[in-house]
Amino acid sequence: MPIKPLVFVLAVLVLAGCAGSQSSGQPESGDTRFIPGDGKIQIFQPGERKDAPVVEGQSLDGSTAGLAKGKVVVLNFWASWCAPCRAEGPILKDVAARTKSGGVEFLGVNFKDQKTAALAYDRAMEPGYPSIHDQQGQVLLGFQGTVPPAAIPSTLIIDRNGKIAARALGGVKYQALLDAVTKVNSEPR
Repeated sequence: MPIKPLVFVLAVLVLAGCAGSQSSGQPESGDTRFIPGDGKIQIFQPGERKDAPVVEGQSLDGSTAGLAKGKVVVLNFWASWCAPCRAEGPILKDVAARTKSGGVEFLGVNFKDQKTAALAYDRAMEPGYPSIHDQQGQVLLGFQGTVPPAAIPSTLIIDRNGKIAARALGGVKYQALLDAVTKVNSEPR
């Protein structure tokens, strides 16, 4: 399938299920179906983790942002029009601030959103970390064949080795996110 139709299909699926209520299960590698999320965090054992693709793009402020090498990175896919994204925003902001001194970095991926709306939300929230503006869904497509962020919001935790250590589909809960980030960050180097 050509890229533009695939992005359109993914966007329609994401828009159709942004509310993210109940989930009967987590999608497997290569599964591109939309799965409404419940926010539960699935942690993968080190030997079962898949490599994260290269994630880089223009941030909302115009600079270049991407995954930091050799660090634990929390990657959150969001949109200003998504109610669960707005609800989890303060959680992400607080966990990012609490774990920053331990070397954890956060990076947002603003998906299929108007830049002006995303900038307004970002200014109001002041998350303390950058977000890539991914209007075309290229960052999301990079995860095809790995552990897809198949809902909006979705959160991935990338370990120091650049592997996907955990995933949450739907809005995350504070303690669950903090515990998962702390666990991955405490893994031996």
